[in-house]
Amino acid sequence: MNDSRTVYLDHAATTPMTGVALESMTAHLREVGNASSLHASGRRARRVVEESRETVAQALGCRPAEVVFTSGGTEADNLAVKGLYWSRRDADPRRTRILASSVEHHAVLDALAWLEEHEGAGVELIPVDEQGRLDVSALATAIERDPESVALVTVMWANNEVGTLQPIPDVVAAARPHAIPVHTDAVQAVGATPVDFAASGVDALSLSGHKVGGPQGVGALVVRREVELAALVHGGGQERDVRSGTLDVPAIAGFAAAVELAVKQQSEHAARLTMLRDDLVDAVRRAVPDAVLNGDPVDRLPGNAHLSFPGCEGDSLLMLLDARGIECSTGSACSAGVPQPSHVLLAMGRTGDEARSSLRFSLGHTSTAADVEAVAEAIGPCVERARAARA
Repeated sequence: MNDSRTVYLDHAATTPMTGVALESMTAHLREVGNASSLHASGRRARRVVEESRETVAQALGCRPAEVVFTSGGTEADNLAVKGLYWSRRDADPRRTRILASSVEHHAVLDALAWLEEHEGAGVELIPVDEQGRLDVSALATAIERDPESVALVTVMWANNEVGTLQPIPDVVAAARPHAIPVHTDAVQAVGATPVDFAASGVDALSLSGHKVGGPQGVGALVVRREVELAALVHGGGQERDVRSGTLDVPAIAGFAAAVELAVKQQSEHAARLTMLRDDLVDAVRRAVPDAVLNGDPVDRLPGNAHLSFPGCEGDSLLMLLDARGIECSTGSACSAGVPQPSHVLLAMGRTGDEARSSLRFSLGHTSTAADVEAVAEAIGPCVERARAARA
């Protein structure tokens, strides 16, 4: 392996901008104009925004008016969860229950915890199986117990850690008879697996620019036009009166170009990454026979390989790989500098030690067979050193 070459395998955290996104964004960086202004410069900026909205809508199977631009996936998740909760509760004070999977991203879980602490929400986390898939029967039981009290259901399209795809059609089927809105965090799914907003039946869907080859700091919440949503940010009333703030025209243009390309190339991209991912998993298992693949072995994101290495600390293994120029991520989140076991793996029934021994390799549009070969060469010696250090 060439030590001067960085092997980047953390595309689930952020992926490099694609050429079309970079060109589209930079083309507008020197232009002046607030998209809310009425003069010619403002109208030109507004045209870029609305054309971008149409591009995103066409790619995702929704109406342009249903695309609300945000600063990214976290804001989109917060706007969906809090906005739906407040709107539904205000319309009927009985609607205080929120049902979510136990493996949601912290952008959803922390928003739910805040609503529970400050806004009287009753949050119920629905269990998942050992592969990280939602227990749909448990969700249906929770709904049927008192459907009139449910404000919303939120279940991610694909898990950001272990890559398991969630049964969104079944979630919608459980909620729809009771007119309960469904939100899905599709940040990891768009561009990796087919995503059609209208066909899915969900009421709100979050996505983020920098996960699909667009710029950081921009994303969108797709929300059905007929769905009432309370605003998080108040001001000029941009974006359907639910998201105020001056629109970042260059970022929105880059975001739209990235989404369009990602969706257009999704099938070819997924096939290529699935082959690379399977090669990576096979190579790791040859070098470390007791390594365990987490998540569904088949029904998962094409670029995700989440593995546990018994006897290792994931953080130590990550740093050993990083020293060899291989960048990935651990299966744990850090709180105040103290490593905590992944809530996703714990929800899947793993022990704390198993959860702390995990790494996520996530491939993207710049990944190559040489990246896989680098991991195959490095993983065995790195695991040996990590185990020796722990012992």
